[in-house]
Amino acid sequence: MALAPEKLTELKQIIHNHLSQRDVQSRIRETVSEFVREEQPGRLGPVREDDFIQRLRQRGVIDDIMRQLQFDDGRGAPKAATHGLYADEKLTVPAVNKANVDPTRRYLYMQVLGGKAFLDHLQEPEPLPGQSPTTFTLHIHFRGQRLRSRPVPVACEPAINEGFLLELHKEAAGEAARMADTTTMLSISDPIHLVLVRTNGSGETTLVSSHFYEWRPVLASNNVRATTTVELLGTCSENKVPVGILEIQVELFPKTQQVLGEDVVRTQVNLEKGRQAEKERLFLVYAKQWWKEYLQIRPSHQDRLVKIFAQDENATNRPVCSFVKPLRAGRLLDTPRQAARFVNLIEHERVQAVGGGETREQWTTMHAFLCRSKGGCEDHALLLCSLLLGFGLEAYVCVGTKSKSSVHTWVMTISSDGLVTFWESLTGHRYIHNPIDPDEAPMGKQHQPKHPYRTIGCVFNHQNFYANCQPSNAVEVCEFELEDQARWKAMSQDAVLSVCGPGAVPHWPAFPSLCVSRLDAALVSNDLEQQLRVLVTSHRQVWLQVMRSSRIPSDEPYLMVTPLRAILYSSATGMPGEPLLRVSGHLCVKKS
Repeated sequence: MALAPEKLTELKQIIHNHLSQRDVQSRIRETVSEFVREEQPGRLGPVREDDFIQRLRQRGVIDDIMRQLQFDDGRGAPKAATHGLYADEKLTVPAVNKANVDPTRRYLYMQVLGGKAFLDHLQEPEPLPGQSPTTFTLHIHFRGQRLRSRPVPVACEPAINEGFLLELHKEAAGEAARMADTTTMLSISDPIHLVLVRTNGSGETTLVSSHFYEWRPVLASNNVRATTTVELLGTCSENKVPVGILEIQVELFPKTQQVLGEDVVRTQVNLEKGRQAEKERLFLVYAKQWWKEYLQIRPSHQDRLVKIFAQDENATNRPVCSFVKPLRAGRLLDTPRQAARFVNLIEHERVQAVGGGETREQWTTMHAFLCRSKGGCEDHALLLCSLLLGFGLEAYVCVGTKSKSSVHTWVMTISSDGLVTFWESLTGHRYIHNPIDPDEAPMGKQHQPKHPYRTIGCVFNHQNFYANCQPSNAVEVCEFELEDQARWKAMSQDAVLSVCGPGAVPHWPAFPSLCVSRLDAALVSNDLEQQLRVLVTSHRQVWLQVMRSSRIPSDEPYLMVTPLRAILYSSATGMPGEPLLRVSGHLCVKKS
């Protein structure tokens, strides 16, 4: 099997790290000494590499090394693991795309053994000739590690057979470089986020299911391996409807010596859920009291768009501040302008309710949004705000209305000198906000705001929440001095951080990192150039055939034009009939 150069380099590095272990080095030295004494007594010449490798193979050194690098699936056969940010190959060694496998770390190997009971796809039609088949793709996110399976054809029992290697470690100081023991792994409460995406032949993606898998029962398994059946549910209004079943097997590598009891694992999970429920209850009590105080300021506040909670794709109510988190793009995005351009390239979708009618609001977890590469204006605004926060800007998500009073979300940044800038996440446009004094004389059209936003109800980020309590909620007259309690009513930052702070509610989905593009820019550019060459050549050949069939000399400077351009040309020249010529049904114009 041919490997890419970077994969080959990683494989060499993994083997080198394993050979650097003390016990492996001692066995190789013993083999070298024995080989020199027996095969080359008294000779000073070089040792033949082939003979030495053969001796290592006879002593079982190579077999032991390969056995330790592979995983055993319980049937005595080595199994391949797919790794990396987006793995497109299967390797027989645990190779990770961005980091070498560390023998001092603990890993969780999760293998998907297949799917069944996807009854919605029981009679999936066959694709047309030349059309790509509809496929399923399973995406994985666990503690900053993103992986995905190969696309498999959609079926009632899809053949999703993939392995994923996930690293288990604690990020606390002094524990990051230590192999996680059983107690440490029990305290890692992050679930594995499974996102199943359906892609049809035209490239349209659909979010089939979003599931959070609890992996810690493997700690109570006698052989440190557990096989479970995961029922996947639908999203949004279909979140109670099963869409299919996945059979998943998880095991630890290397295996632990201590096995916990099932009651210990169950007690730990229930304790964490109880703490989370108590935090959510206290925040809900505070939010209700805060809302009553906000309505006492002015009765008209009842009609303002102050959104404290939102539902994700699993219909789970969460504070809106939990949907935002500083996201550092590293070297993938160099400037905030590039971040805005990146976000606006993601397809925008308005989700229709079943049976038609108005579009319904749907907020999506960041991992599901990135996997699907499609979402509403809320998803775009949340991603852009998170990226701008990662660049160190003071950014907020704004909830309000735009033209025609449609509900809309956008992003706002406030500079150190108080300059307010609006960022439209769907287009990448920016607008400088210059508030208008409503008590002054009306201004001319040249002074009217250029942004499309009409009203604003609240702004928030990962730490703060502010509701607009100014006399008018029109954006053009709003002042964005958020610390002014006469204009903005703030929630307690401690209350927000109690449920939205780092590690406050571990069962809520963590933010994924951005991944390097899987496209080869040079290859795609060359392919696009070749396609353009073919189209231009075909167009020229059609034009020559038209000229020959109409008996017009090929050296005549005629150009084919569309009917619309012909009308515009005639209107501009004032000569509707003279410069135009119809050649074999094509409108042509003669160059002047």
